Amino acid sequence: MRHPRRIVVLFALVYLGMLFGGGLLKPGYSHLAQYISELGASGSAHARLIGLAGFVPVGLIAAWLLVATARFAPVEGASRFGYWLLLCEPLAWIGSALAPCDLGCPAGGSASQQLHTLLGVFTYGGTALGLLLLATAPRLRTGFRLLWFVLAAAWLLLFVLMAAPGLAPWRGLLQRLAEWLVYGALCAAAWRLGGAVRGDAYTRASTART
Repeated sequence: MRHPRRIVVLFALVYLGMLFGGGLLKPGYSHLAQYISELGASGSAHARLIGLAGFVPVGLIAAWLLVATARFAPVEGASRFGYWLLLCEPLAWIGSALAPCDLGCPAGGSASQQLHTLLGVFTYGGTALGLLLLATAPRLRTGFRLLWFVLAAAWLLLFVLMAAPGLAPWRGLLQRLAEWLVYGALCAAAWRLGGAVRGDAYTRASTART
């Protein structure tokens, strides 16, 4: 499967299956109040299953989509570096399976929790920088340039808000909102590029027949 649009559909299905299927396996789990990482928290029900069968596939498919779309993306120089910085997200998913958080995802805790927290700060920051650098792509329309700037700002703002103690009852919702905004925009961009790929393939096939 090399067509970006097919990988977008696969990613969406696996991501939603992990998110809501994993939630169903967790007694008392709250999508509003709990981080997604808590689906795989050490010592919780079905943590290893969700990590290996949920987090890891999401990360691998996200990386696959970025690699499959790379040669069609209109980026160069700093914006190309920003594009590859988006691999921070697949890294975060796979890392969450290998270094799960403790129950409740506290600020301190075990060595695994500390590594998990460090990975989260690194990947959130890397993704924000990647989005900002994408906005520097040449020949990018003003509207799309503004979109990447706004998404980077929203991503960082929601990251700060979800860590605020006073917003703990809503931190799960804030995290999901951040992911749905950014992942949705990136998947839409990949879908758009996939349409161009299909058009080029059709043109080449028509030329070959004539």
